[in-house]
Amino acid sequence: MRQVVRTLTIADGVGCRLLICDRDAKWNEPVRARLEDAGPRVVRTPYRAPNANAYAERFVRSIKEECLDRLIPFGERHFRRAVAEFVAHYHRERNHQGLGNELIEGAPAEERVGRVRRRQRLGGLLNYYGRAA
Repeated sequence: MRQVVRTLTIADGVGCRLLICDRDAKWNEPVRARLEDAGPRVVRTPYRAPNANAYAERFVRSIKEECLDRLIPFGERHFRRAVAEFVAHYHRERNHQGLGNELIEGAPAEERVGRVRRRQRLGGLLNYYGRAA
């Protein structure tokens, strides 16, 4: 139990301030108390609100299917670099199925005339297609 708490609270080398938990039985009172003793404030998702965790679950599914299932990290440093590259790709380059299929961050959609250029991340594991300048 202590190792699980330690792993959850040192996510990026710095202590996290907030941990969002769903209403699963694995997040019972003793586990939440031990987590709060370690530092972060534990917040539970609302009761009978299945979409409250949808964005986080979608990101976890995307990073697993598009990156981590296709990569064998050779140590913690390699793993952290791969996750950082995926997060940058996810927010700035990967189109989302939202309003207008727009990017989360980054430049708005460009004019649809001209040559298409492919940009790679993680040695071609992740690709982004955009107009050449």
